[in-house]
Amino acid sequence: MYKIQTLNNISVKGLDRLPRDRYEVASEIGHPDAVLVRSFKMHDMVVPETVVAIGRAGAGVNNIPVEAMSQRGVAVFNAPGANANAVKELVLAGMFLAARNICQAWDYTRSLEGDDASLNSQVEAGKKQFVGFELPGRTLGVIGLGAIGVKVANAASALGMNVVGFDPGITVGRAWELESDVRQAHTVDEVVGQSDFISVHVPINDHTRNLINGDRLRMMPAGGVVLNFSRAGIIDDEAAIAALDEGHLSAYVNDFPTNLTRQHPRCITLPHLGASTREAEENCAVLVADQIRDYLENGNVRNSVNFPEVVMPRGGKGDRLSLVNSNVPNMLGQISTALASAGLNIDDMYNKSRGDLAYTLVDVEGEIPAGVIEDLRGIEGVLAVRVIR
Repeated sequence: MYKIQTLNNISVKGLDRLPRDRYEVASEIGHPDAVLVRSFKMHDMVVPETVVAIGRAGAGVNNIPVEAMSQRGVAVFNAPGANANAVKELVLAGMFLAARNICQAWDYTRSLEGDDASLNSQVEAGKKQFVGFELPGRTLGVIGLGAIGVKVANAASALGMNVVGFDPGITVGRAWELESDVRQAHTVDEVVGQSDFISVHVPINDHTRNLINGDRLRMMPAGGVVLNFSRAGIIDDEAAIAALDEGHLSAYVNDFPTNLTRQHPRCITLPHLGASTREAEENCAVLVADQIRDYLENGNVRNSVNFPEVVMPRGGKGDRLSLVNSNVPNMLGQISTALASAGLNIDDMYNKSRGDLAYTLVDVEGEIPAGVIEDLRGIEGVLAVRVIR
């Protein structure tokens, strides 16, 4: 019986992927094998030593101590793309809100007083201040072409916008998904300099913090719109507000309220609604539950933020060894020697590295003795050893 601890409410559709005859799932549970989490901040939490995997029912993992978990050999999974449509739709909504001054016009209408005839007169007199513009022919710059960025780019293209994208790490798969008329930029500055709208879809780290700063905002054509439905800190809020006050930006749309942004008349600030749809929550929960189950039952790794992708079909009738180690020389030789010393024949083996970590799956003929497992754990650089019967 596997034990799963939930730190937030996880969609029932996701939890239903964990059969009750094999899994015990609860928010309070002793000695869990894995943790499922959404927004709970785990940095100050003591993660039980029994935990071998953490699944984030969402894309970002900044609430999880990934580096500390890597040093322990704990796999951290996320659900990339599962909330992509939800975020894409909100980005499109943000562009429409900004282009047509909808929020300001709504506030104006709600502030009116008088009978219907008076309201009609006030509406006709005041509507001129909310004249907007249309999207076709405008240029959208998309920075980050992962699951969300690609959907945003393609949707904007379908609306008749010119789209330019930048992502130095774009995968071949994502590139194939892009509409053919999405143009490639080679730098962030190249995107910024030609875009009426900018939408960022990158993780927050030392390279992306304040990625769109005052200097880059000044490169934008006058009247531009900046959208951030990715992470707080990627846009320099102070620089964006200054650009609004100067009239260089016409709108700043973001999902991360601060006291600086939430009251500004040209800033549309939402309460982190990017993935807040029932469909996105269900998709994320299902995807991450499937990944956790496959890792626990088969040792397979899909969509991990710290482990390499390793998927090996179950072959023989013997045990499967799952081993996490520092990416150092002669590790495979030591693993093979330990197994051979116990007279265990290797049916299949798959080893792959990612940065400082390496991960190995080994199928053997027969059962791996407890002594061999202890020998493997004693090898310098081995971080975690697990036998899947």
